[in-house]
Amino acid sequence: MSHNIDPWILRRGRIAIGLIYFLAHSAAWAQPDNAEAIIRREMQERRIPGLQLAVVQRGKLVLLSSYGTANLQYATPVTNQSVFSINSCTKAFTGIAIMQLVEEGKVDLAAPVSRYLDGLPATWQPVTIRQLLTHVSGLPDILRVLDTAPADQVMDEETAWAKTKAMPMDFPTGEQYRYNQTNYALLGKIIDKLSGKPFAQVFKERQFQVAGMTNTGLGDSRDVIPNKTQSYGYVTKMDGQSFPEGKLTNRYEVFPTFRRTASGMNSTAEDLAHWIIALQQGQFFKTKTTLETLWTPGTYNNGTPTQWAVGWVTKPRPRHHAMITTGGGRSALFVYPEDDLAIVVLTNLAGSFPEEFIDELAGCYNPEIPKSDPITTLHMQLRKRGFDQASAVFEEEKKKNAAFQPTETDLNDWAYRMMSRGQLKEALRIFKLNVALFPESWNVYDSYGEALLKNGQKDEAIAMYRKSIELNADNKGGKQVLERMLKTP
Repeated sequence: MSHNIDPWILRRGRIAIGLIYFLAHSAAWAQPDNAEAIIRREMQERRIPGLQLAVVQRGKLVLLSSYGTANLQYATPVTNQSVFSINSCTKAFTGIAIMQLVEEGKVDLAAPVSRYLDGLPATWQPVTIRQLLTHVSGLPDILRVLDTAPADQVMDEETAWAKTKAMPMDFPTGEQYRYNQTNYALLGKIIDKLSGKPFAQVFKERQFQVAGMTNTGLGDSRDVIPNKTQSYGYVTKMDGQSFPEGKLTNRYEVFPTFRRTASGMNSTAEDLAHWIIALQQGQFFKTKTTLETLWTPGTYNNGTPTQWAVGWVTKPRPRHHAMITTGGGRSALFVYPEDDLAIVVLTNLAGSFPEEFIDELAGCYNPEIPKSDPITTLHMQLRKRGFDQASAVFEEEKKKNAAFQPTETDLNDWAYRMMSRGQLKEALRIFKLNVALFPESWNVYDSYGEALLKNGQKDEAIAMYRKSIELNADNKGGKQVLERMLKTP
């Protein structure tokens, strides 16, 4: 018996089946309940008072949640309108502002900074715009100058620049990486000059307003900012007392106006989610090529890629690579371009380092993402088995996947983050692993030596610093530390 079925009904049926399949598979991947469990675990372990989470998928804000306390003094809960300090995440906005000037033909990334700014020391003049953006300039850090001011004073801009310009270069331009606030303060001056208006106004007109970021702006603890969360941090020493478990204290943040292109922005996870959507949908740039340039790493003098692109940090992986921006050890934003996914985590605790668990959060939306990152894989395994198993876990993962290879920079950054929050024993295991994996790198010995010295292992630290200097005779900082150790009984 034949059945004459309307083709339109068949087509509708196929569409419905396809939709059911898509929804079933999406549900298997997107697990906001699992994301919440990760957030609550991390808040407890890292002792984070308050946090916001936003997830962008396929150009839509698919999850927005707030947790904990915005202000412990008044027991004020975090809401979706609570405003957080995002610190150096500001640099990603500066990168976009520079690329907007590139599109207009006003800036050439390969041009020396002296083309755009006058009155620079001779050693600064050949540094290119891209070298400023990627932190390979070798310029002295203006933050070291600003930190010499009395605690109750802020050094004026003219004095700060005069003192910074009088300092020697940290290293030959393009030879090393060193995170540096001078770079982005200079970029702010370029934006001011070539835009004909203050960079704060440029950010507002060309990014905040375009993306509908109504709760975002520049400022610090001296400014009155509606809905601003209180910033906190743990200290181990204060007023001559020691606090082995850490004492929670208020953090007072001061960002002089002239360096707010480096770190000085406050925002919400929702605003940042809309910013990501605007960026990826081409609302900030005229062409897709500009976005590709924004996310392209620079190069050292020897041609190897830098870890920074134009205001963003690159996380290259065989699959599921990420572009990230982090700030103050409290805020982080990961974009996974090939997965059409982005995660924003903001906290009010300096030293919470949400960048350490964002890949795991992304795994709630695509379980392959955390598997693609060696650091996340190691972190998840060592949480279960203990950090004394670092070498064993690495070998096991290497046997399963020959391409499994954490980078020297990622391991070093991870270990330093742990050390900064008092996890010195765990940090030592990762520094040691880094030395084993990269025995020809002077920097891994320098870093391991620093951690050993902090742990009271002076003889072992001396051996590490000597090896570092043997590999890099220009390691001035290492030479100074070694000299002090050898002079001290």
